[in-house]
Amino acid sequence: MSSAQGFGSNSPRTKLTQSQLNAILLRHQAFRKSQPGGVRANLKMRDLSHLDLSGIDLSDADLSGAKLFSARLTGANLCNANLYAADLRLANLEKADLRRADLRGACLRGAVLSEATLVEVDLRDGTLLHYDASGEMYAQEYEDSVLTSELTAATIRGADLSRAKIANAFVMQTDLTDAILRGTKFMRANLTGSNLTGCDLTDADLTEANLSGARLSGAVMTGCAINRTNFSGATLIGAILDAAQMRSPNLQAAVLAKTLENPEDDLREMLMEHLTWIDSGGKAGKRADLSALDLSGRKLDGINLSAAILQCIALRGANLSGASMAIADLSLADMRKANLSKADLRGVNFERATLTGADLTGAQLGPVHIQTMSGHIWRANLQRARLGMALLCKADLRKANLAGANLAGADLTGADLSEADLTGADLTGAVLDGATLDQAIVEEAIGLAG
Repeated sequence: MSSAQGFGSNSPRTKLTQSQLNAILLRHQAFRKSQPGGVRANLKMRDLSHLDLSGIDLSDADLSGAKLFSARLTGANLCNANLYAADLRLANLEKADLRRADLRGACLRGAVLSEATLVEVDLRDGTLLHYDASGEMYAQEYEDSVLTSELTAATIRGADLSRAKIANAFVMQTDLTDAILRGTKFMRANLTGSNLTGCDLTDADLTEANLSGARLSGAVMTGCAINRTNFSGATLIGAILDAAQMRSPNLQAAVLAKTLENPEDDLREMLMEHLTWIDSGGKAGKRADLSALDLSGRKLDGINLSAAILQCIALRGANLSGASMAIADLSLADMRKANLSKADLRGVNFERATLTGADLTGAQLGPVHIQTMSGHIWRANLQRARLGMALLCKADLRKANLAGANLAGADLTGADLSEADLTGADLTGAVLDGATLDQAIVEEAIGLAG
Protein backbone atom coordinates (compact mmCIF):
# COMPACT_ATOMS: atom_id res chain seq x y z
CA MET A 1 0.00 0.00 0.00
CA SER A 2 1.21 3.51 -0.76
CA SER A 3 2.01 5.77 2.14
CA ALA A 4 2.46 9.54 1.84
CA GLN A 5 4.32 8.74 -1.31
CA GLY A 6 4.64 11.68 -3.69
CA PHE A 7 7.36 10.10 -5.85
CA GLY A 8 8.81 8.40 -2.82
CA SER A 9 8.72 9.65 0.74
CA ASN A 10 12.46 10.43 0.69
CA SER A 11 12.23 12.80 -2.27
CA PRO A 12 13.05 16.43 -1.36
CA ARG A 13 10.29 19.03 -1.62
CA THR A 14 10.52 22.79 -1.55
CA LYS A 15 8.30 24.26 1.14
CA LEU A 16 6.22 27.22 -0.05
CA THR A 17 4.83 29.95 2.16
CA GLN A 18 1.29 31.23 1.66
CA SER A 19 2.64 34.47 0.12
CA GLN A 20 4.86 32.57 -2.35
CA LEU A 21 1.90 30.38 -3.30
CA ASN A 22 -0.34 33.43 -3.77
CA ALA A 23 2.16 34.92 -6.24
CA ILE A 24 2.15 31.68 -8.28
CA LEU A 25 -1.65 31.62 -8.19
CA LEU A 26 -1.87 35.19 -9.49
CA ARG A 27 0.33 34.33 -12.49
CA HIS A 28 -1.73 31.17 -13.06
CA GLN A 29 -4.95 33.22 -13.06
CA ALA A 30 -3.43 35.53 -15.65
CA PHE A 31 -2.42 32.46 -17.68
CA ARG A 32 -5.98 31.12 -17.52
CA LYS A 33 -7.28 34.47 -18.79
CA SER A 34 -4.57 34.70 -21.49
CA GLN A 35 -3.27 37.91 -19.91
CA PRO A 36 0.31 39.24 -20.20
CA GLY A 37 2.73 37.75 -17.69
CA GLY A 38 0.56 34.70 -17.13
CA VAL A 39 2.35 31.41 -16.35
CA ARG A 40 0.82 27.97 -15.81
CA ALA A 41 1.25 26.97 -12.17
CA ASN A 42 4.06 24.47 -11.74
CA LEU A 43 3.87 23.11 -8.21
CA LYS A 44 5.32 19.65 -8.78
CA MET A 45 7.26 18.31 -5.81
CA ARG A 46 6.35 21.40 -3.75
CA ASP A 47 5.34 21.20 -0.09
CA LEU A 48 1.99 22.95 0.32
CA SER A 49 1.05 21.28 3.58
CA HIS A 50 -1.49 23.14 5.76
CA LEU A 51 -1.84 26.00 3.26
CA ASP A 52 -5.19 27.54 2.31
CA LEU A 53 -6.10 27.04 -1.36
CA SER A 54 -9.86 27.39 -0.87
CA GLY A 55 -11.76 28.43 -3.97
CA ILE A 56 -8.61 28.87 -6.08
CA ASP A 57 -8.40 28.02 -9.76
CA LEU A 58 -5.64 25.48 -10.36
CA SER A 59 -7.24 23.85 -13.37
CA ASP A 60 -4.59 22.35 -15.69
CA ALA A 61 -1.89 23.01 -13.06
CA ASP A 62 0.98 20.59 -12.41
CA LEU A 63 0.89 19.34 -8.81
CA SER A 64 2.56 16.00 -9.49
CA GLY A 65 4.29 14.67 -6.40
CA ALA A 66 3.21 17.70 -4.38
CA LYS A 67 2.67 17.40 -0.66
CA LEU A 68 -0.74 18.78 0.27
CA PHE A 69 -1.00 17.23 3.71
CA SER A 70 -3.96 18.79 5.58
CA ALA A 71 -4.22 21.54 2.94
CA ARG A 72 -7.50 23.38 2.61
CA LEU A 73 -8.88 23.07 -0.95
CA THR A 74 -12.60 23.56 -0.36
CA GLY A 75 -14.37 24.62 -3.54
CA ALA A 76 -11.07 24.64 -5.47
CA ASN A 77 -11.06 24.20 -9.24
CA LEU A 78 -8.65 21.36 -10.07
CA CYS A 79 -10.15 20.33 -13.41
CA ASN A 80 -7.59 18.47 -15.53
CA ALA A 81 -4.94 19.11 -12.87
CA ASN A 82 -1.96 16.77 -12.65
CA LEU A 83 -1.98 15.36 -9.10
CA TYR A 84 0.00 12.27 -10.01
CA ALA A 85 1.34 10.62 -6.82
CA ALA A 86 0.37 13.68 -4.74
CA ASP A 87 0.12 13.44 -0.95
CA LEU A 88 -3.39 14.62 -0.08
CA ARG A 89 -3.71 12.98 3.32
CA LEU A 90 -6.28 14.76 5.53
CA ALA A 91 -6.76 17.44 2.86
CA ASN A 92 -10.14 19.16 2.74
CA LEU A 93 -11.46 19.01 -0.83
CA GLU A 94 -15.12 19.48 0.02
CA LYS A 95 -17.09 20.68 -3.05
CA ALA A 96 -13.86 20.85 -5.08
CA ASP A 97 -14.00 20.31 -8.85
CA LEU A 98 -11.59 17.54 -9.87
CA ARG A 99 -13.10 16.57 -13.20
CA ARG A 100 -10.66 14.54 -15.31
CA ALA A 101 -7.84 15.15 -12.82
CA ASP A 102 -4.90 12.73 -12.85
CA LEU A 103 -4.75 11.22 -9.36
CA ARG A 104 -2.91 8.04 -10.25
CA GLY A 105 -0.94 6.82 -7.28
CA ALA A 106 -2.23 9.67 -5.08
CA CYS A 107 -2.73 9.21 -1.35
CA LEU A 108 -6.07 10.61 -0.12
CA ARG A 109 -6.12 8.78 3.21
CA GLY A 110 -8.50 10.56 5.59
CA ALA A 111 -9.23 13.31 3.04
CA VAL A 112 -12.64 15.01 2.90
CA LEU A 113 -14.19 15.02 -0.58
CA SER A 114 -17.87 15.39 0.31
CA GLU A 115 -19.95 16.80 -2.58
CA ALA A 116 -16.81 17.07 -4.71
CA THR A 117 -17.00 16.54 -8.46
CA LEU A 118 -14.67 13.71 -9.50
CA VAL A 119 -16.22 12.85 -12.85
CA GLU A 120 -13.80 10.82 -15.02
CA VAL A 121 -11.00 11.22 -12.49
CA ASP A 122 -8.12 8.73 -12.82
CA LEU A 123 -7.26 6.96 -9.56
CA ARG A 124 -5.56 3.90 -11.00
CA ASP A 125 -2.05 2.70 -10.15
CA GLY A 126 0.87 5.00 -10.80
CA THR A 127 4.52 4.16 -11.43
CA LEU A 128 6.96 5.46 -8.84
CA LEU A 129 9.04 8.22 -10.41
CA HIS A 130 12.00 10.35 -9.34
CA TYR A 131 13.75 13.43 -10.68
CA ASP A 132 17.37 13.44 -11.77
CA ALA A 133 19.77 16.37 -11.40
CA SER A 134 18.52 17.97 -14.62
CA GLY A 135 14.91 17.86 -13.40
CA GLU A 136 13.86 15.02 -15.69
CA MET A 137 11.63 12.26 -14.32
CA TYR A 138 12.71 8.63 -14.41
CA ALA A 139 11.07 5.40 -13.22
CA GLN A 140 12.30 3.64 -10.13
CA GLU A 141 13.79 0.32 -11.17
CA TYR A 142 12.88 -2.20 -8.53
CA GLU A 143 9.83 -4.30 -7.90
CA ASP A 144 8.01 -2.05 -5.44
CA SER A 145 7.70 0.76 -7.97
CA VAL A 146 3.91 0.82 -8.33
CA LEU A 147 1.97 3.36 -6.32
CA THR A 148 -1.57 2.23 -5.50
CA SER A 149 -4.06 5.07 -5.18
CA GLU A 150 -5.53 5.22 -1.72
CA LEU A 151 -8.82 6.56 -0.39
CA THR A 152 -8.76 4.71 2.93
CA ALA A 153 -10.87 6.34 5.67
CA ALA A 154 -11.75 9.23 3.34
CA THR A 155 -15.12 11.01 3.54
CA ILE A 156 -16.69 11.19 0.08
CA ARG A 157 -20.36 11.69 0.92
CA GLY A 158 -22.54 12.88 -1.95
CA ALA A 159 -19.59 13.22 -4.34
CA ASP A 160 -19.91 12.55 -8.07
CA LEU A 161 -17.41 9.94 -9.28
CA SER A 162 -19.25 9.04 -12.47
CA ARG A 163 -17.02 7.15 -14.92
CA ALA A 164 -14.02 7.50 -12.60
CA LYS A 165 -11.21 4.94 -12.90
CA ILE A 166 -10.53 3.44 -9.46
CA ALA A 167 -9.21 0.01 -10.46
CA ASN A 168 -6.87 -1.63 -7.90
CA ALA A 169 -7.25 1.28 -5.46
CA PHE A 170 -7.53 0.98 -1.68
CA VAL A 171 -10.93 2.39 -0.64
CA MET A 172 -11.22 0.72 2.78
CA GLN A 173 -13.36 2.09 5.62
CA THR A 174 -14.35 4.94 3.30
CA ASP A 175 -17.63 6.86 3.60
CA LEU A 176 -19.23 7.00 0.14
CA THR A 177 -22.79 7.59 1.38
CA ASP A 178 -25.04 8.92 -1.42
CA ALA A 179 -22.12 9.15 -3.85
CA ILE A 180 -22.82 9.00 -7.58
CA LEU A 181 -20.77 6.12 -8.99
CA ARG A 182 -22.46 5.63 -12.35
CA GLY A 183 -20.18 3.75 -14.73
CA THR A 184 -17.28 3.94 -12.24
CA LYS A 185 -14.51 1.37 -12.74
CA PHE A 186 -13.77 -0.42 -9.45
CA MET A 187 -12.12 -3.55 -10.89
CA ARG A 188 -10.02 -5.30 -8.22
CA ALA A 189 -10.44 -2.32 -5.85
CA ASN A 190 -10.44 -3.00 -2.10
CA LEU A 191 -13.62 -1.51 -0.60
CA THR A 192 -13.52 -3.54 2.61
CA GLY A 193 -15.76 -2.10 5.32
CA SER A 194 -16.74 0.96 3.28
CA ASN A 195 -20.12 2.67 3.57
CA LEU A 196 -21.93 2.85 0.21
CA THR A 197 -25.40 3.49 1.64
CA GLY A 198 -27.68 5.08 -0.94
CA CYS A 199 -24.98 5.11 -3.65
CA ASP A 200 -25.85 5.08 -7.32
CA LEU A 201 -23.71 2.28 -8.81
CA THR A 202 -25.68 2.02 -12.05
CA ASP A 203 -23.49 0.37 -14.73
CA ALA A 204 -20.43 0.43 -12.44
CA ASP A 205 -17.80 -2.30 -12.77
CA LEU A 206 -17.09 -4.16 -9.52
CA THR A 207 -15.38 -7.12 -11.19
CA GLU A 208 -13.08 -8.89 -8.69
CA ALA A 209 -13.52 -6.00 -6.21
CA ASN A 210 -13.43 -6.74 -2.48
CA LEU A 211 -16.60 -5.47 -0.77
CA SER A 212 -16.39 -7.68 2.30
CA GLY A 213 -18.15 -6.05 5.23
CA ALA A 214 -19.29 -3.09 3.10
CA ARG A 215 -22.69 -1.45 3.60
CA LEU A 216 -24.80 -1.14 0.44
CA SER A 217 -28.29 -0.55 1.86
CA GLY A 218 -30.34 1.45 -0.61
CA ALA A 219 -27.57 1.37 -3.22
CA VAL A 220 -28.73 1.22 -6.83
CA MET A 221 -26.78 -1.56 -8.53
CA THR A 222 -28.76 -2.08 -11.74
CA GLY A 223 -26.46 -2.94 -14.63
CA CYS A 224 -23.51 -3.22 -12.24
CA ALA A 225 -20.90 -5.88 -13.12
CA ILE A 226 -20.32 -8.15 -10.10
CA ASN A 227 -18.29 -10.97 -11.63
CA ARG A 228 -16.09 -12.61 -8.97
CA THR A 229 -16.87 -9.75 -6.55
CA ASN A 230 -16.32 -10.55 -2.88
CA PHE A 231 -19.50 -9.73 -0.93
CA SER A 232 -18.60 -11.67 2.24
CA GLY A 233 -20.54 -10.10 5.10
CA ALA A 234 -21.59 -7.15 2.93
CA THR A 235 -25.01 -5.70 3.78
CA LEU A 236 -27.20 -5.63 0.67
CA ILE A 237 -30.54 -5.28 2.47
CA GLY A 238 -32.52 -2.64 0.61
CA ALA A 239 -30.07 -2.57 -2.32
CA ILE A 240 -31.65 -2.28 -5.77
CA LEU A 241 -30.51 -5.29 -7.80
CA ASP A 242 -31.41 -6.77 -11.18
CA ALA A 243 -33.08 -10.18 -11.29
CA ALA A 244 -29.95 -11.60 -12.93
CA GLN A 245 -27.75 -10.18 -10.17
CA MET A 246 -29.95 -11.79 -7.52
CA ARG A 247 -29.10 -15.19 -9.02
CA SER A 248 -25.37 -14.56 -8.80
CA PRO A 249 -23.52 -17.04 -6.56
CA ASN A 250 -21.38 -14.10 -5.36
CA LEU A 251 -24.31 -12.86 -3.27
CA GLN A 252 -24.59 -16.03 -1.19
CA ALA A 253 -22.09 -14.66 1.34
CA ALA A 254 -23.87 -11.29 1.56
CA VAL A 255 -26.48 -10.20 4.09
CA LEU A 256 -29.77 -10.03 2.18
CA ALA A 257 -33.43 -9.38 2.99
CA LYS A 258 -35.09 -12.25 4.88
CA THR A 259 -38.28 -14.08 3.99
CA LEU A 260 -40.79 -15.38 6.52
CA GLU A 261 -41.12 -19.15 6.91
CA ASN A 262 -44.91 -18.92 7.34
CA PRO A 263 -45.72 -15.50 5.89
CA GLU A 264 -49.51 -15.62 6.29
CA ASP A 265 -49.49 -16.76 9.94
CA ASP A 266 -46.42 -14.75 10.95
CA LEU A 267 -47.76 -11.55 9.40
CA ARG A 268 -51.20 -12.01 10.94
CA GLU A 269 -49.70 -12.46 14.39
CA MET A 270 -47.41 -9.43 14.04
CA LEU A 271 -50.29 -7.24 12.84
CA MET A 272 -52.55 -8.30 15.71
CA GLU A 273 -49.80 -7.49 18.22
CA HIS A 274 -49.22 -4.15 16.47
CA LEU A 275 -52.92 -3.19 16.57
CA THR A 276 -53.00 -4.00 20.29
CA TRP A 277 -49.90 -1.82 20.72
CA ILE A 278 -51.61 1.07 18.88
CA ASP A 279 -54.94 0.74 20.74
CA SER A 280 -53.24 0.58 24.14
CA GLY A 281 -50.96 3.51 23.46
CA GLY A 282 -47.94 1.23 23.64
CA LYS A 283 -48.90 -0.37 27.00
CA ALA A 284 -49.74 -3.77 25.52
CA GLY A 285 -48.98 -5.76 22.40
CA LYS A 286 -45.83 -5.16 20.40
CA ARG A 287 -44.78 -2.58 17.84
CA ALA A 288 -44.34 -4.22 14.42
CA ASP A 289 -40.78 -4.41 13.16
CA LEU A 290 -40.65 -5.76 9.62
CA SER A 291 -37.21 -4.35 8.83
CA ALA A 292 -35.12 -6.24 6.26
CA LEU A 293 -38.02 -8.53 5.28
CA ASP A 294 -38.88 -9.33 1.68
CA LEU A 295 -42.64 -8.95 1.19
CA SER A 296 -42.48 -8.14 -2.51
CA GLY A 297 -45.67 -8.65 -4.50
CA ARG A 298 -47.85 -9.29 -1.44
CA LYS A 299 -51.45 -8.11 -1.14
CA LEU A 300 -51.45 -5.79 1.87
CA ASP A 301 -54.15 -3.28 0.94
CA GLY A 302 -55.83 -1.56 3.89
CA ILE A 303 -53.16 -2.80 6.33
CA ASN A 304 -52.51 -0.74 9.47
CA LEU A 305 -48.80 -0.31 10.10
CA SER A 306 -48.88 3.17 11.58
CA ALA A 307 -45.63 3.96 13.43
CA ALA A 308 -44.20 0.55 12.46
CA ILE A 309 -40.48 0.02 11.84
CA LEU A 310 -39.99 -1.02 8.21
CA GLN A 311 -36.40 -0.06 7.46
CA CYS A 312 -34.88 -1.66 4.33
CA ILE A 313 -38.08 -3.64 3.71
CA ALA A 314 -38.61 -5.03 0.19
CA LEU A 315 -42.14 -4.31 -1.07
CA ARG A 316 -41.58 -4.35 -4.82
CA GLY A 317 -44.93 -4.50 -6.61
CA ALA A 318 -46.84 -4.94 -3.34
CA ASN A 319 -50.44 -3.75 -3.07
CA LEU A 320 -50.66 -1.27 -0.19
CA SER A 321 -53.59 0.78 -1.49
CA GLY A 322 -55.49 2.44 1.33
CA ALA A 323 -52.91 1.28 3.88
CA SER A 324 -52.32 3.25 7.09
CA MET A 325 -48.60 3.87 7.60
CA ALA A 326 -48.53 7.27 9.26
CA ILE A 327 -45.19 8.00 11.00
CA ALA A 328 -43.87 4.59 9.85
CA ASP A 329 -40.14 4.27 9.19
CA LEU A 330 -39.67 3.07 5.60
CA SER A 331 -36.18 4.48 5.13
CA LEU A 332 -34.10 2.67 2.47
CA ALA A 333 -37.14 0.57 1.50
CA ASP A 334 -37.42 -0.98 -1.96
CA MET A 335 -40.93 -0.11 -3.12
CA ARG A 336 -40.53 -0.08 -6.86
CA LYS A 337 -43.92 -0.17 -8.61
CA ALA A 338 -45.76 -0.61 -5.31
CA ASN A 339 -49.42 0.47 -5.15
CA LEU A 340 -49.77 3.10 -2.41
CA SER A 341 -52.80 4.89 -3.84
CA LYS A 342 -54.89 6.68 -1.23
CA ALA A 343 -52.56 5.41 1.52
CA ASP A 344 -52.22 7.35 4.78
CA LEU A 345 -48.51 8.21 4.77
CA ARG A 346 -48.61 11.34 6.91
CA GLY A 347 -45.30 11.95 8.63
CA VAL A 348 -43.80 8.84 7.02
CA ASN A 349 -40.04 8.38 6.74
CA PHE A 350 -39.17 7.56 3.13
CA GLU A 351 -35.57 8.79 3.37
CA ARG A 352 -33.49 7.18 0.58
CA ALA A 353 -36.40 4.86 -0.22
CA THR A 354 -36.81 3.68 -3.82
CA LEU A 355 -40.34 4.29 -5.12
CA THR A 356 -39.56 4.31 -8.83
CA GLY A 357 -42.77 3.80 -10.79
CA ALA A 358 -44.86 3.54 -7.61
CA ASP A 359 -48.52 4.60 -7.58
CA LEU A 360 -49.11 7.24 -4.88
CA THR A 361 -52.25 8.70 -6.45
CA GLY A 362 -54.21 10.56 -3.81
CA ALA A 363 -51.79 9.48 -1.06
CA GLN A 364 -51.59 11.60 2.10
CA LEU A 365 -47.99 12.67 2.68
CA GLY A 366 -48.67 15.79 4.68
CA PRO A 367 -47.62 16.47 8.27
CA VAL A 368 -48.99 14.88 11.43
CA HIS A 369 -49.98 17.28 14.18
CA ILE A 370 -48.63 15.99 17.48
CA GLN A 371 -51.04 16.65 20.36
CA THR A 372 -48.73 18.58 22.66
CA MET A 373 -48.73 22.02 24.21
CA SER A 374 -46.21 23.17 21.60
CA GLY A 375 -48.43 22.03 18.72
CA HIS A 376 -45.47 20.26 17.08
CA ILE A 377 -45.92 18.87 13.57
CA TRP A 378 -44.22 15.76 12.20
CA ARG A 379 -43.34 16.25 8.52
CA ALA A 380 -43.09 13.46 5.98
CA ASN A 381 -39.41 12.83 5.18
CA LEU A 382 -38.70 12.00 1.53
CA GLN A 383 -35.15 13.30 1.52
CA ARG A 384 -33.16 11.66 -1.31
CA ALA A 385 -36.12 9.39 -2.07
CA ARG A 386 -36.23 7.97 -5.60
CA LEU A 387 -39.61 8.77 -7.11
CA GLY A 388 -38.74 8.69 -10.80
CA MET A 389 -41.82 8.05 -12.96
CA ALA A 390 -43.99 7.74 -9.84
CA LEU A 391 -47.68 8.67 -9.94
CA LEU A 392 -48.35 11.42 -7.40
CA CYS A 393 -51.54 12.83 -8.90
CA LYS A 394 -53.51 14.78 -6.27
CA ALA A 395 -51.10 13.61 -3.57
CA ASP A 396 -50.91 15.71 -0.41
CA LEU A 397 -47.24 16.68 0.02
CA ARG A 398 -47.70 19.76 2.16
CA LYS A 399 -44.59 20.64 4.19
CA ALA A 400 -42.91 17.41 3.02
CA ASN A 401 -39.11 17.23 2.99
CA LEU A 402 -38.20 16.38 -0.61
CA ALA A 403 -34.65 17.76 -0.51
CA GLY A 404 -32.46 15.92 -3.00
CA ALA A 405 -35.34 13.68 -4.08
CA ASN A 406 -35.48 12.31 -7.61
CA LEU A 407 -38.86 13.15 -9.14
CA ALA A 408 -37.75 12.91 -12.76
CA GLY A 409 -40.72 12.07 -14.97
CA ALA A 410 -43.09 11.89 -12.00
CA ASP A 411 -46.75 12.84 -12.49
CA LEU A 412 -47.59 15.52 -9.90
CA THR A 413 -50.79 16.67 -11.56
CA GLY A 414 -52.92 18.45 -8.96
CA ALA A 415 -50.50 17.58 -6.14
CA ASP A 416 -50.28 19.92 -3.14
CA LEU A 417 -46.63 20.89 -2.52
CA SER A 418 -47.35 23.92 -0.37
CA GLU A 419 -44.37 24.74 1.89
CA ALA A 420 -42.58 21.57 0.72
CA ASP A 421 -38.79 21.56 0.71
CA LEU A 422 -37.60 20.80 -2.83
CA THR A 423 -34.00 21.93 -2.32
CA GLY A 424 -31.83 20.19 -4.92
CA ALA A 425 -34.69 17.95 -6.07
CA ASP A 426 -34.67 16.64 -9.64
CA LEU A 427 -37.97 17.45 -11.37
CA THR A 428 -36.72 16.91 -14.91
CA GLY A 429 -39.69 15.96 -17.08
CA ALA A 430 -42.09 16.00 -14.13
CA VAL A 431 -45.73 16.89 -14.85
CA LEU A 432 -46.85 19.72 -12.56
CA ASP A 433 -50.16 20.72 -14.15
CA GLY A 434 -52.41 22.17 -11.46
CA ALA A 435 -49.82 21.46 -8.73
CA THR A 436 -49.68 23.89 -5.79
CA LEU A 437 -46.20 25.20 -4.95
CA ASP A 438 -47.10 28.06 -2.62
CA GLN A 439 -44.12 28.91 -0.34
CA ALA A 440 -42.28 25.79 -1.51
CA ILE A 441 -38.48 25.93 -1.18
CA VAL A 442 -37.09 25.31 -4.68
CA GLU A 443 -33.44 26.38 -4.30
CA GLU A 444 -31.17 24.43 -6.69
CA ALA A 445 -34.13 22.35 -7.88
CA ILE A 446 -33.52 20.88 -11.34
CA GLY A 447 -36.03 21.00 -14.18
CA LEU A 448 -38.49 23.35 -12.48
CA ALA A 449 -39.71 25.85 -15.03
CA GLY A 450 -39.68 29.48 -13.99
